[in-house]
Amino acid sequence: MTNLEFLSQRFSASKLTTPGPNTAQLDAILAVGARAPDHGALQPWQFVVMTGQGLERLGEIFAQAATLNGHDMAKITKCRQMPLRAPMVITVIAKTVKHVKVPWLEQVQSAGCALFSMQQAALAQGFSGIWRTGDLSQDKYVREQLGLNEQDEIVGFLYLGTDQNDKPISKTIDLDKHVTLWQ
Repeated sequence: MTNLEFLSQRFSASKLTTPGPNTAQLDAILAVGARAPDHGALQPWQFVVMTGQGLERLGEIFAQAATLNGHDMAKITKCRQMPLRAPMVITVIAKTVKHVKVPWLEQVQSAGCALFSMQQAALAQGFSGIWRTGDLSQDKYVREQLGLNEQDEIVGFLYLGTDQNDKPISKTIDLDKHVTLWQ
């Protein structure tokens, strides 16, 4: 498979199991993430890697957020279990600063590119993953527990592991709906 074929077959896998990336594989994933486009060399990202008890800790943070938001016990339990759907979760945070040439949005986009690049690096090593956000990525309690400042953003939670599906699900994308060509 060529590099272009690999890139054109990207998919998200929501049913993940062990094994997840080992230390060397994780280091490679993080190194690729750190090569994201980065106007001004600000490196506006932070990667919080959770495995084992770290996943349980994240689940407790999610459950407490659900409790504070008045959700019922079923939702609280679901939130507690969410990080356990993969052997590894990498929370990608845009650590933004005020900058005369690099606006806030561009810094958040850079962190988003880092997250996407890490998902691709995981796929290149035979793993699967899914980029998740949802209301918990904007939750005040979750943000506080992860040490975000007011201007920072949780770009997403990258769940990584081994795909439980026998065959990746792929769909054809109709580019005509998304592309306008000016000549």
